Amino acid sequence: MIKFRLEERANSPYWLIILSPFIAILVAIILAGILIVLAGANPFQSYYQLIIGAFGSKNSVAETLARATPIILTGLAASIAFRAKFWNIGAEGQLYFGALATTFFGTGLVVLPSILMIPFLFIMGALAGGLLLLPLVLLKLYYKVDEVVTTLLLNFVVVLLVSYLLEGPWKDPMSLGWPQGKSVIEEGVLPQILSKTRLHLGFIISIFFAFSIWFILSKTVIGYRIKSVGLNAAAASHAGVPIFKTVLVVALLSGGMAGMAGVTETAGLKGYLTLDLSPGFGYAGIAVAMLANLNPIGVIFSGVFLASIYVGADAMSRAMNVPTYLADVIVALTVLCILLSLVFVHYKILFFGAKKYD
Repeated sequence: MIKFRLEERANSPYWLIILSPFIAILVAIILAGILIVLAGANPFQSYYQLIIGAFGSKNSVAETLARATPIILTGLAASIAFRAKFWNIGAEGQLYFGALATTFFGTGLVVLPSILMIPFLFIMGALAGGLLLLPLVLLKLYYKVDEVVTTLLLNFVVVLLVSYLLEGPWKDPMSLGWPQGKSVIEEGVLPQILSKTRLHLGFIISIFFAFSIWFILSKTVIGYRIKSVGLNAAAASHAGVPIFKTVLVVALLSGGMAGMAGVTETAGLKGYLTLDLSPGFGYAGIAVAMLANLNPIGVIFSGVFLASIYVGADAMSRAMNVPTYLADVIVALTVLCILLSLVFVHYKILFFGAKKYD
């Protein structure tokens, strides 16, 4: 029996840090290909159809980028929180809370020119998402309540609140009985980037915030504090870092990003609030953040990657007669392989009675 143990690396090779995500994705694709073969299809043709479905035309590219928009924002939400070791699993609920704020303010309560109305809705959505997360942060800081449990459970509370509102006081009387909210006024609707597609201004806004969060985390004092709290909160506190204020900022930024994802879907993609507004964007954001190794710029690429799998899987399913849930399998395998690759990035394998293997 081969015996081994893991030893933490003093310095991880730069080439290993760069290559590990690509190797992990390749391994995940190979493993998913085995499942495609078991489903009775050719994996090479299936992946070709997936790529064509995601990037084969202007409409497919636009659909992929539109799908990536909320995933990038929820990925940023997870990246910020996880950097500070605050495990925010509630981006789904914060997304819906941002959508509620968009519906409340954007359906006629406030009327401004488009150049002011759109930023106003994003501000309201961000505040809604951040304020929803705020009491959970206080529970963690004051009473040591596990934020994984509270943020996760609050998702279901918010979705039930949305269901109540759409079936009751916020139901659009013009919806012919369907549970949906009133339409966002024209001044608040996000304009299309490409004509005759669903790609809207929200994608550009998500890219802008990805670079903004990267700048905050990399070039500012608050970014240094967030990273120091995540690395060692006790040491950071001893060095004079205000833990309480830093975690509050993390909560507002993280919840704010997820809340703005709700704005993009309500004011951009659909134009009104529905119960199926998010098919799990908040949870996909966690996968995106892990794929990007919590790098805000990397979130852009991993968000587009996941979106391309979801969009391309529909085309693959129709062309190759394979189940569409293979998209979820590919995403899950990719995340698992990425997590495993991080182990090899940060640790080396030591075999007993053998040399060290870097």
